Amino acid sequence: MSNLSNKTAFVTGASRGIGAGIARRLAADGANIAITYTRGVEAAAQVVKAIEQAGGKAIAIQADAADPQAVAAAIEKTVSTFGGLDILVNNAGTAIPKPFVDATLEEMDRVVDINLRGVFIATQAALKHIPDGGRVINIGSCVGERMGTPGLAAYAATKGAVKMFTQGLSRELGPRGITVNNVQPGPIGTDLNPANDEWAAPQIANTALKRYGHVDDVAALVAFVAGPEAGYITGTNLTVDGGTNA
Repeated sequence: MSNLSNKTAFVTGASRGIGAGIARRLAADGANIAITYTRGVEAAAQVVKAIEQAGGKAIAIQADAADPQAVAAAIEKTVSTFGGLDILVNNAGTAIPKPFVDATLEEMDRVVDINLRGVFIATQAALKHIPDGGRVINIGSCVGERMGTPGLAAYAATKGAVKMFTQGLSRELGPRGITVNNVQPGPIGTDLNPANDEWAAPQIANTALKRYGHVDDVAALVAFVAGPEAGYITGTNLTVDGGTNA
């Protein structure tokens, strides 16, 4: 029997990149999957199709991570479809790769709304359904602990806030056996952060392994934290960054 059989996971912003990899891995471990997306309905449909072709169950729901009503409705649809909710993965995120002085207030508001407020929104909605022993997993960033990449000041600030939210919430939910952890990727090859982009060279130089990671590297850690063997791990910040913060 798979580790996550009879469990249901809700993964935000999972039509591509790290989120899609997490959704596919949790499904491979036996979980029913609900993913959200803002744009890219075809990409979201492809994630669902891949999971179903592998024998899993999945649905895709359009919901902007910063929209409380849309997220709450997506959570309710997940529960009504699969009969419950056991695992929340707050993956949706965005960045402004430019010097802070050049960023507009609207851009910074969007980063805060998605990366931090969105985590609050989804977590509060999900906790109405997650039972004792459930899982809350946030996807932060290695720059939330140590900032080595110029141009990501606002992004790093939101990820640092997610780190502290994780620690604080773990104290509140510990008596219920619900674990809360923060997985912090470093440079991971995605269409938003390709390994051949102009931003790649300094990121690779900062790693100990001198290369980008793969979405499966992150998904594997998320799957472990979501599983039964990680029941005594909570309030932690688990970094998958190829030694960027070493």
